[in-house]
Amino acid sequence: MIPQPLSEEEIATQLAGLPGWEREGHTLARTFKQTYHECVHMAMYVAAKAREVGHHPDVHITWQRIRFVITTHDAGNRLTIKDFELAHHIDAIAAGHDAEAV
Repeated sequence: MIPQPLSEEEIATQLAGLPGWEREGHTLARTFKQTYHECVHMAMYVAAKAREVGHHPDVHITWQRIRFVITTHDAGNRLTIKDFELAHHIDAIAAGHDAEAV
């Protein structure tokens, strides 16, 4: 079942519970700082969780940075509750890897 896009009010409420995440149009985004190899390692953990929950972020790894961008493609690239749930999982994984928020 495809999740329903959230209203602007619902997005604002959900975003208030995710410090450090930014809304960029119809996506959520957050960047962390680590060494390149730590970024790759953390990405593998996020990928495993994404497979488990059936929702994946776009992952961008550059020099000492890893950036996650989330949207629900099945809902027309709109924000849904699945995006916010995945953001919470990513925050937990980042905390477990001592990733520094940028």
